[in-house]
Amino acid sequence: MNEINEERTSLPVTKSLDEVTIRFAGDSGDGMQLTGMQFTNTSAVMGNDLSTLPDYPAEIRAPQGTTSGVSGFQVHFGSTKINTPGDQCDVLVAMNAAALKVNVRSLVDGGAIIVNTDGFDDKNLRLSGYTANPLLNDSLSRFKVYQVDISKLTELALQDMNLTSKIVDRTKNFFALGMMYWMYNRTPDSTVEWIDAKFKNKPDIAEANKRVLKAGWNYAETTEIFNVRYEVKAASLAPGKYRNITGNSAVALGLVAAAEKAGLDLFLGSYPITPASEILHDLSSFKRYGVKTFQAEDEIAGIASAIGASFTGALGVTTTSGPGVALKTEAIGLAVMVELPLVIVNIQRGGPSTGLPTKTEQSDLLQALYGRNGEAPVPVIAAATPSDCFDAVFEAARIAIKYMTPVMFMSDGYLGNGSEPWKLPKPEDLPDISPTFRTDPNGFLAYARDEKTLARQWAIPGTPGLEHRIGGLEKQDKTGFVNYEPENHDTMVRLRAAKIAGIVNDIPHATVEGNDRGDVLVVGWGGTYGALRTAVESQRAKGHAVSHLHLRYINPLQSNVGEILTKFKHILVPEINLGQLIKVLRERFLVPAIGYNRVAGLPFMSSEIEQAIEDVLGGKLV
Repeated sequence: MNEINEERTSLPVTKSLDEVTIRFAGDSGDGMQLTGMQFTNTSAVMGNDLSTLPDYPAEIRAPQGTTSGVSGFQVHFGSTKINTPGDQCDVLVAMNAAALKVNVRSLVDGGAIIVNTDGFDDKNLRLSGYTANPLLNDSLSRFKVYQVDISKLTELALQDMNLTSKIVDRTKNFFALGMMYWMYNRTPDSTVEWIDAKFKNKPDIAEANKRVLKAGWNYAETTEIFNVRYEVKAASLAPGKYRNITGNSAVALGLVAAAEKAGLDLFLGSYPITPASEILHDLSSFKRYGVKTFQAEDEIAGIASAIGASFTGALGVTTTSGPGVALKTEAIGLAVMVELPLVIVNIQRGGPSTGLPTKTEQSDLLQALYGRNGEAPVPVIAAATPSDCFDAVFEAARIAIKYMTPVMFMSDGYLGNGSEPWKLPKPEDLPDISPTFRTDPNGFLAYARDEKTLARQWAIPGTPGLEHRIGGLEKQDKTGFVNYEPENHDTMVRLRAAKIAGIVNDIPHATVEGNDRGDVLVVGWGGTYGALRTAVESQRAKGHAVSHLHLRYINPLQSNVGEILTKFKHILVPEINLGQLIKVLRERFLVPAIGYNRVAGLPFMSSEIEQAIEDVLGGKLV
């Protein structure tokens, strides 16, 4: 313990910063996701605005020490409004050589690197592809490098506890966390509380983690290598009660809230798939709110069970990612045919096929709009930020219930795993979305429609006099009997399409961030919101006539979208795909939109979007 308790001979200087981006990186078994989330939660408690980017390896257990096994977590926090997890990091915590090699390109010039020197032995250097130790040459000369033997110091902190070497090694992430808490004036109290709760039945493990956390703090406090501490004050957020939330947790809470405001039981039929599985895990803990979760044997069984639950009067939900949507396609068509409320949650990931399971992408939009046999239109709603997932999925449930239709809710891996502060809504401020069930048997026709919404009535099976059949064969208008007549099929196809198109009258107009006319309108959807907004704000601060339109409703598009597009000289559509929304805008409004596309498994950087805007203004991107 002597190395930890050496006394500092001079006090560090404290500097105030508006914002900081830190990236924790190490092997997939080094606990970097946990470390990042603890730092994030502590920063949220301290009142900082923030945005995070967890970056998981694509393989469940890639070879240890290799670049393919590196796991990272980036957090951007500050006293100002934070829209993105940061284009580049100011500080990189690298637990081994592979983590450094993968992530050093993301570090700003002059940034700080804190390395665990134990992770730079000959074996780690060889596995990571280094031919020479970067800590012993000038390859990192443009950075401030702090070499700390985190593994050895962790062992020293726990040497009297008689723990296995495996357990000791698994605590070293808390040593790094303790150092970062000291460097950025974070109190470790909330992490200590988390440790006590997490390991309440394992006191030795709890004590080990707390001891290592405090050892990391003490080392940074007493060693001479850190001469500067940083202070990042609380952000000016609107009054209210906040919590840090991921997009997937916001989806789960939004679904529970929707079921409560609808007065319905919530049924989730799902098959685990990255990156949507956390929604199943979260919802399984809400049984006290009438939530029923069913982990099905496959994707088809998951959605089929959800349709069955809707038939019986519950709010049916199924969660998945792009490959799962492909398997659910026929059943989505069934839900369109039987006209029952269903929320289909698609947390997009890189494709095609298995693709990049842990990476983000926006490549499922055309699948959501058109990926079914026959004429089977469904509403499509996309969330913009992690906390917006709550509101967007609540809206998806509202539309599904009111219009008796399946609705596709779109998120992505970046939103699902990323987090930000969320102002908790008051239950009384959420709208009542209760359905009206048919109970009167007099004159009952299963497919008689509401004149305004064109939605058929919701009749619970077993209600006397309301017996009716559902299924995938075409229905006769009004009666719901199986019918093959050409004229009837044409009528029903057009009725179902008109019902979805009519939703446009029940959604708000699209709004532009910035002036309502100008030189460039940046149009986006989904998880690109933060990067687009940051880039547009920066360009506007430079005096450029640039505005931002972000679409929540993809089908139907809001009624004023076409009018908005006509008021700008250029329309730039950045997407993390090869151009999907832009196809819709060009086809619908005949506008010469310009695409900016990248498919790298990562969210956009705001600097990339800024450059694209400047290229459009300069005539370089057309």
